[in-house]
Amino acid sequence: MESALGGSVFVGRATELAQLTQAAEAAEKGESQAVLVRGEAGVGKTRLVDEFVRNLDPERAVAALGHCVEVGGDGFPFVPFTAVLRSLWRRMPDDVGAASRGREGLLARIVPDLEVPEGAFDRREDDAPRLFELIARILERLASRRLLVVIIEDLHWADASTRHLLEYLFRTPRAGQLLIIATYRSDEVHRTHPLRPFLAEMDRLRWVRRVNVGRFGRVEVAKQLDGLLGGPPEPTVLNEIFLRSDGNAFFVEELARVHRERSGVGLDDLRDVLLARLETLPETSQRIARVASQSGLVISYPLLRAVAGLPEDELIDGLRAITLTQVLVAEPDGTRYRFRHSLVREAISDSLVPGERARINRRYAEALEADASLVPADELTGHLAQHWYAAQDDVKALRMSVAAADAAGHRYAPAEQQRMLERALELWDRVPEDVRTSLPTLRLPDGYPDEGRTAVSTGPDRLDLLAIAVGAAWCSGSLDRALQLNRDALESMSAEHGPPPLRAAWFWVRRSQLVQDLNLGDGWNELRTAEDLLRGLPSSSVHADLLSYMADWSAQHRPGPESLAIAERAVVCANGVGTNETRLRARLTRALLSAESDPVGAGVAELYEVRQRAEALGMAEIIGRVNQYLPWVLEGMGRTDDAITAARHGIAVCRALDMADIEAWLHVTLSVSLFATGQWSESDAELDRAAATARSHRTRGAVAARRAYATLVRGDAERAAGQAAIARDLLGARDVEPQFLSALSLYRIAIDARRGRVDAAREEFLRADAEGLTRWPVRQALPMLCVAAWMEAEASSSSGPDVRSAKVLAAVRQAAAELNVVFPVSRAFEKLLGAELSRAEDADDPQRWASAGAAFATLGRPYELAVSLVGEGRALLRSEETRDAAVERFARAYDIASSLGANLVLADIAALTGESAAPVAVAATSPAPSPPRPPDGDLGLTPRETEVLRLVARGCSNRGISQELHISLKTTSNHVSNILAKLGASSRTEAAAIAHRRGLPVSD
Repeated sequence: MESALGGSVFVGRATELAQLTQAAEAAEKGESQAVLVRGEAGVGKTRLVDEFVRNLDPERAVAALGHCVEVGGDGFPFVPFTAVLRSLWRRMPDDVGAASRGREGLLARIVPDLEVPEGAFDRREDDAPRLFELIARILERLASRRLLVVIIEDLHWADASTRHLLEYLFRTPRAGQLLIIATYRSDEVHRTHPLRPFLAEMDRLRWVRRVNVGRFGRVEVAKQLDGLLGGPPEPTVLNEIFLRSDGNAFFVEELARVHRERSGVGLDDLRDVLLARLETLPETSQRIARVASQSGLVISYPLLRAVAGLPEDELIDGLRAITLTQVLVAEPDGTRYRFRHSLVREAISDSLVPGERARINRRYAEALEADASLVPADELTGHLAQHWYAAQDDVKALRMSVAAADAAGHRYAPAEQQRMLERALELWDRVPEDVRTSLPTLRLPDGYPDEGRTAVSTGPDRLDLLAIAVGAAWCSGSLDRALQLNRDALESMSAEHGPPPLRAAWFWVRRSQLVQDLNLGDGWNELRTAEDLLRGLPSSSVHADLLSYMADWSAQHRPGPESLAIAERAVVCANGVGTNETRLRARLTRALLSAESDPVGAGVAELYEVRQRAEALGMAEIIGRVNQYLPWVLEGMGRTDDAITAARHGIAVCRALDMADIEAWLHVTLSVSLFATGQWSESDAELDRAAATARSHRTRGAVAARRAYATLVRGDAERAAGQAAIARDLLGARDVEPQFLSALSLYRIAIDARRGRVDAAREEFLRADAEGLTRWPVRQALPMLCVAAWMEAEASSSSGPDVRSAKVLAAVRQAAAELNVVFPVSRAFEKLLGAELSRAEDADDPQRWASAGAAFATLGRPYELAVSLVGEGRALLRSEETRDAAVERFARAYDIASSLGANLVLADIAALTGESAAPVAVAATSPAPSPPRPPDGDLGLTPRETEVLRLVARGCSNRGISQELHISLKTTSNHVSNILAKLGASSRTEAAAIAHRRGLPVSD
């Protein structure tokens, strides 16, 4: 790789260079690394990366570079990875060939000039997961024996497909010595920039390193000028250049060269600075630069020769002058030229007058039409669409925009497909009717009705473009834009005389889904509108599509026998006239409804079948939905191990398909299952991953709600209340499904009760009961009933029964009697409810608690077991004869709660015994001797580690410990790591619990 800044000196950046070097060293140990390098345009990001690569040992490392390309605001799909793979293929053809063997045709989708065996070209649609995994496999193989550095420059111009692939590689650390570095302009990423969500997600991934390249200070500018000018700058020159450049390395260099070459010329305008060197060139060179500016940052020599219209000798002489002044620099492969900095290209492009811009772009388009080999095959339609549009040839721009949209869809690039379709829609009314009726064909959405087109039309009409654009915007995550495009389609049909009912219904069904996803309503009125449009018409795929979505809506909002009946109708209709996707969607909904009360497991078996079929056919929507629902259903049945396996399977699949929001939901589900089995640290990690991945308010609300519960059981009711409030705000009030409502009510009741706000908790419970949330879903209804019974038992023990308590307990018993309890985990909660109710009625029965504890122990649910043991111990304390048994129950509960970090249980034990070391305190009042407390040294810690542990147990952060003990953060971190290893603790919370249990004093 050559320096993009030519002969400029490398100044400063010791910290940033060290960060990249550390990442390389970690990668060489087999821990793949990802680094984001950010900084404003011209600040020196490329120079930093260039210096880093220059310092690598060529015997142990190989680097490959790819640039994102921007042409008129549109990025071309996968361009930087195409460049990277081409480079690696040229240098290591055997390794690339071995890694892609059997998948050469798939690889040719992104590197079209590969030599592919005859018949091997892969034309399967919707196969982004295979392509992404193939690229990951190639990189892993190449990184198995050497450090592989993949550099993606100018990420701010990346197309959505490149961003999705990069996110796929970033999210899952890869095997081997792989280091991926991506650079981007921070000043380009405005609030609505498409890169912003990607960066937000990456910021939440702890294993992604960030390197911020800032502006130079005065000292660094002086050093840079010393190297550029051949000696220390005059104070006046330094002052002027420092002030005008504001520390931007590129501007410092440009201003220094203007000062050196054109002494006395003013530096009044940035554009003048950027164009200053161009103005000193011969007219031929200036003409070449203006032509090159319309191709993008990089242009091949053959294309430039075809467009410039100059004799070859004159072209070469002009290029020589340009490269000598480094307006353009030659690429290492010797076939292409690159603008030395994109700011130069932008300034030159902006200096073109409108007629000149259109003329140059027309020449590009004509040259590409005459010789398609002038650009890579996968970029041809995109280039033509851009150049004909800039040339103001509406007819050809429309044709090529449609063709480019189809190509983008074929390459799994929905964002690019959406942009090309929107350009086609912009041009639609500018061209004659005969042009619109003879456009290239487009692949229409599955099940979209072929209705209402003109008899002479051979290609798509405007509604077709809108239908595909809605789907593309939806897939790319642009939900607001998808809704607007859908609205445009419906308004255009309503303005017509007699709108085609099948297509209108199809758009209303899509609107229903978008309204729900955007939390703008529940989507039912939209489905009813579609139903009205189809009334009286013969059965069609649109009927089946509508019925399947109505069944799904009922399953989510009004589950019960009526919903199951709708789902059965949907299956029958889909089997008759529906598409494969509609049939699977209907089966999925039916299985989801039946699985909730099916102890035999037929519904779950059907969910597995739907998952297998959808993944085999590559049906992205069904794949996402079935993988979302399956682990949730399994967890509700108490099949936690199966739920964990299904969730991890779904996470891998959704990550490959870039279904970030469903992946986030699966992380939440996995967190719930891990929490149930006592793996609380792993559960917390999954919630962190969910928060990093979630895109919608709904999923983010689910994360906050679950964090509220996890925080509560750790003993912090105030923070839990804050998380619950966040969850309510995120979930909103327009379309909150029962599963979310019941969870929110459950957590609110528990939090308010623990905060002593019993009246508020009672009010919330009675409201939830009136809305039917204590009847479904059973998995959340039973815990809610248990919490309500616990609350009244606590109230009764402190102030005695009253009218309000009796009302709540009556509602609890009535709801419990109506529940359909079929699974062992629900029966365990039913036993726990019975024990709490007996305590609330002053008939605390240790046998009921023991029965509940045994049920939870069988299911491997330690938290509920600890709760049951505390209840049994409390009941046994009622009699002097059973006090020893109570001590034993408390001791068991204490050990479980301490290992989990369940401070809520520890607080309950303390309240019963009057001491924080609960088992010891209870034993001291019984005939049994008090167990001895080991001295601090028995923990196996050094004196300094004991000091650190004492502060950890007090809740101090690493920074707080550093300040308290006057040691560095790194030293503190090392001490904490050593303590966790010596104690066998998986978290600071567990270490603190061990410190408390072993009697380590934590107060001064």
